Amino acid sequence: MRYRKQLLHRAACAGATLGLALSLAFAGKPAAAASAPSKSITSPCRIEGMPNELQCGSIQRPLNPAEPAGTQISIHFLVVPAMARNKQPDPVLMLAGGPGQSAIAVAPMMMSRLARLNNRRDIVFIDQRGTGKSAPLQCADERELPFEQALDASAQLKRLETCRQDLAKLPHGDLRFYSTTIAMQDFEAVRVALGAAQWNLIGASYGTRAGLEYLRLFPVQVRRTVLDGVAPPDMVLPASFSTDGQAALDASLRACEKEPACAQQFPQLRQQWAGLLHSMPRQLSVKHPLTGQDERFTLSRDMLLRSVRLPLYAPALTSALPAAIHAAGEGRFESLMGLSGALASSKSSRLAMGMHFSVVCAEDVPRLDKAGDPPGADFGRGDAQLYTQVCKDWPRAQIAAEFFSMPPAPSPVLLLSGGADPATPPRHGERAAKALAGANPKLVQHIVVPEAGHGVMGVGCMRELLFRFIDAKTDALALPQDAACASKIPRPGAFLPVQASKVQQP
Repeated sequence: MRYRKQLLHRAACAGATLGLALSLAFAGKPAAAASAPSKSITSPCRIEGMPNELQCGSIQRPLNPAEPAGTQISIHFLVVPAMARNKQPDPVLMLAGGPGQSAIAVAPMMMSRLARLNNRRDIVFIDQRGTGKSAPLQCADERELPFEQALDASAQLKRLETCRQDLAKLPHGDLRFYSTTIAMQDFEAVRVALGAAQWNLIGASYGTRAGLEYLRLFPVQVRRTVLDGVAPPDMVLPASFSTDGQAALDASLRACEKEPACAQQFPQLRQQWAGLLHSMPRQLSVKHPLTGQDERFTLSRDMLLRSVRLPLYAPALTSALPAAIHAAGEGRFESLMGLSGALASSKSSRLAMGMHFSVVCAEDVPRLDKAGDPPGADFGRGDAQLYTQVCKDWPRAQIAAEFFSMPPAPSPVLLLSGGADPATPPRHGERAAKALAGANPKLVQHIVVPEAGHGVMGVGCMRELLFRFIDAKTDALALPQDAACASKIPRPGAFLPVQASKVQQP
């Protein structure tokens, strides 16, 4: 228990961010800037985790853009009003990750990182269609499932098939209309309703893909763009999971070998990991970290790999992997199982899996055969096979070829990558930065924080850097930003369990 409390404390301090076209319904001409949201579409509200009164609203949108008079859905949004009276006219729009994360649900966590921007700018959170309160496509909550069910791919396939059938019965359950492109049309409608001539985009993880699509469709409406953990539209998610996850796992093992204290305490770590993989499947008896129930089940090789993937997202949790792998090698799996659920236990981390698969099945899986990402030596093609099976019967949107392109940026773009990120490492940010730069590289900057994980805007000095970028009066002053502070952020040292000292007997 002491081990788990110390570990979760380190994860919280790290501030890790959890964690991816049809023709346009309208072009969305810029509207005149307004000093405050229209009273007709917003009303005072309270959000759990936020101390002040906020403004909530919703607009009606057609489920199918080609049928404006057809089934309507409500797109819900939250506005955190600027603290100052003489605020700037261009709000900040936060695009959530996933795909499937509710932007409003993560607002309390994100506001701690955007507080200075909020002094003179409204911050807007929109629940993308299929998430939160916007025509939600939620499957059953899996956070407290027994390990055997939560980690077993075949059991997950059965749950997802049941979920797909249940979602199809909803009034808004036509899963063909939840693509990123259609969702960005919704976001543009919110901008028009709020009366903002332009706004600034901040996208995290899948939110970077959404941000790139909004920028492609509505370039004039964007003043500045921040992309944190870049997942460009040409990225094939199930394939890249394996490649990038393997690179992050290998890096964590090398880090232990280079750290004297870690290497001394776990001298055979790489061999222990290989031995664990080779020993699967095996019978386990462990206590579930969330329910506290004793569980006995068979751990397979794929289940073991799933248990190490999530800790790789946050360096504070990655630092505990050597101790957890070592303990598992000696037959004690509680630490490894606890790590696998540490990030997934919060409400804000829960994904609307119906929306998640609606996006990935339409935008990624059809390109799996052409993906150039080599599978990881350990992770193999397990994720690709799982998504292929789920998407076989999943209704999907028709995606325009232009969706996968990244035209040159019309305004300053700041890209952020964590060097230790297992999902969106720098290689994807580099590719996006090159495309966005076009003939004007002065409009684009890609900053890599070498020892950061998935999401870096909340790490160390990055909050101040982000503020300076958006607050700069002119494009010429916005970039480049001095990012020397980012390179100095260290990788957390390996978590070394306290060893009881031997008491000498008289």
